[in-house]
Amino acid sequence: MGLISGLLLLPLAPVRATAWCAERIADAAEAETYDPAPLMTQLRALHRALEDGEIGEAEFETREEQLLLAIQQRQDPAHQAPPRPVAPDHPAD
Repeated sequence: MGLISGLLLLPLAPVRATAWCAERIADAAEAETYDPAPLMTQLRALHRALEDGEIGEAEFETREEQLLLAIQQRQDPAHQAPPRPVAPDHPAD
């Protein structure tokens, strides 16, 4: 960059710096949003709770299904949840 162009663009330096910071923040937020590590930690804690007898099998299966679905959605944001089965006593319309 030449001396004259540097002097002419100097007033734009704060704008460029702000845009750079905003991009870094957006990148960090996106990485955190799609990171499955916190959900994997919750899944391990859920397995320990089942092994220790703190929760029952039915509760474990329900929460495990929710966590696995959330992990799939973080790894593939286009992934859609499967439709919930209709209970036999509630016919579908």
